[in-house]
Amino acid sequence: MNAIFELKNVTFDYSFDDTGPIRALNNISLTINEGEYVALIGPNGSGKSTLARHLNAILLPTAGEILVDGFTTMREENRWEIRRRVGMVFQNPDNQIVATTVEEDVAFGLENLGVDSSLMAKRVTEALEAVGLQSLKNHAPHLLSGGQKQRLAIAGVIAMRPRCLVLDEPTAMLDPRGRREVLETVKKMKQQEGITIVHITHFMEEAVEADRVIVMDKGKIIHEGTPAEIFTGGVDLYSLDLEIPVIPKLIQILRSQGLVVPPGVLKVDELVDYLC
Repeated sequence: MNAIFELKNVTFDYSFDDTGPIRALNNISLTINEGEYVALIGPNGSGKSTLARHLNAILLPTAGEILVDGFTTMREENRWEIRRRVGMVFQNPDNQIVATTVEEDVAFGLENLGVDSSLMAKRVTEALEAVGLQSLKNHAPHLLSGGQKQRLAIAGVIAMRPRCLVLDEPTAMLDPRGRREVLETVKKMKQQEGITIVHITHFMEEAVEADRVIVMDKGKIIHEGTPAEIFTGGVDLYSLDLEIPVIPKLIQILRSQGLVVPPGVLKVDELVDYLC
């Protein structure tokens, strides 16, 4: 597999004049491969968002090196190409919406890239279809629901054809319906487009959808593995103030009552299939 991200002994300090530096990332080494869906979880202040901002050179390491598709983030001449390849979606979609219609908002980034108008129209249509917003292309973004706004933010990023999508708690401000909409869109991007996904979340049910889960605490990676390895008893999430997802928690109860549930069952449909 080709590595999209290679982090080599990455350390990052926030500098404050009155209190001195605060270490947010501490000697992290990590590889994320092309087409992989990785979820980053951890308590508040664990370094998840700081790590996310290093993946497209918004932040630069104090020590160590980050390669993005082979380009080092430490060279200024590489950063435009890195940001073209790595799209970022943040918590508040309103911060990424700039135009007066849905269609114009998706086109905004393409205009900045100097994309030809005919190609731009094609990409805007494809991006809106990918996130299920084509029927709302002439709507004003401020009239959209929270989930629709976040899907619009994702469309604006994927129209620029990134190789990777980094989502920094994209559902934190959404209701359950909005969270489902965004999660289904992300899964579709992974399955149909083969885009590499790095998803920072504090909703453990979202992390279950990933290929690999990375657990952070105090600026370090303390565990990593498949969702089954992380959520079925191998990792003490409670000590990190993290909840076990509902289905693995239910399975623990069923097993305590003597029901044998095979390992790897993590989702509602999987449990229903087994019980039926």
